[in-house]
Amino acid sequence: MGATLVDLAGLERAELQRLFNERQIPTFHAAQVFRWIWQRGVCDFSQMTDLSRALRRQLDGEFAVTTPRLVERDTSADGTQKFVLELSDRRRIESVFIPDTPAQTFCISTQVGCAMGCAFCLTGKMGLVRHLSAGEISGQVRLLAQTLKLPQFNIVLMGMGEPLHNYDATLKALRIINDAEGLNVGPRRMTLSTVGLVPMMDRLAQETLMPNLAVSLHATTEEQRTAIVPPNKKYSLREIIEACRRFPLNKRGRITFEYVLLEGVNDSLEDARRLARLLAGIQGKVNLIPLNAAPGISFTRPSDQRINDFARALADRGVDVSVRKSRGRDIRAACGQLIVEGQRPSAAQQLAAVL
Repeated sequence: MGATLVDLAGLERAELQRLFNERQIPTFHAAQVFRWIWQRGVCDFSQMTDLSRALRRQLDGEFAVTTPRLVERDTSADGTQKFVLELSDRRRIESVFIPDTPAQTFCISTQVGCAMGCAFCLTGKMGLVRHLSAGEISGQVRLLAQTLKLPQFNIVLMGMGEPLHNYDATLKALRIINDAEGLNVGPRRMTLSTVGLVPMMDRLAQETLMPNLAVSLHATTEEQRTAIVPPNKKYSLREIIEACRRFPLNKRGRITFEYVLLEGVNDSLEDARRLARLLAGIQGKVNLIPLNAAPGISFTRPSDQRINDFARALADRGVDVSVRKSRGRDIRAACGQLIVEGQRPSAAQQLAAVL
């Protein structure tokens, strides 16, 4: 049985250089290989034609570059595309391409399933099966960029999973995607969405590479939020708002507060007034998300009039607010609709996922 090949898919360029140094491969070849993988999407060493044949044979014998395998691709009537991707262990995840938003946007997953259990989200019904590696997270971006032939795009970490629950792999993936010798995606074109894991938010605040931050609030009282966002039992709404107030923002920066509107639950005018008071003094905007209904979700989408009244109540109190246009609902690619059937965590995985 042959030796296991070292996978280069999840290595930052500096790590690749150190690995090549250990193998007595000149350092400049690491930059060449990194560019082949990330700028050109070439993962077959034999096709890296600016390397010598001898080096290509050596690389082929010692290394590999794994990429999620595309197994299904659906296109919505509105142009949104959903990609079902299979990983090396046969687990499956979903990624979404949202065109003209106004930029081209990739919605990327960070976990197989999710441990957060938000009551209105299908992904939470899966539980957490496992974390994705940095190579699996960044590999989604590489695959979509190559498949769609897009040289420039935005990335939102809003697919399957809670990014800050898989902190190290997520931030490593962002550094790989950001590298100027690779995809060169700047931090202003990256948005990380979290339900509010306060210690990880504080850790993110210290990072050199700082993506845009989106915080999923979905409620205006502790009782209300605990009922629909279980992590609120550990990290309260008050603590999350305090973490947002101390999060560093530049003059043009702001935090996006995501708020899924559920009929009769969190969509009253009093909720809107409380939300405006909660966010007073924070550089931010509210992104209202009318519920994307799906089988297995017990809530209902409010009426258009109710949604408009809620948005107007926020705007009247000086809150910058937008209503998200749902994309990809007909192929179950909209916010809260990502789920891969037949994958459930084991008892051990459920225990490991407890916050």
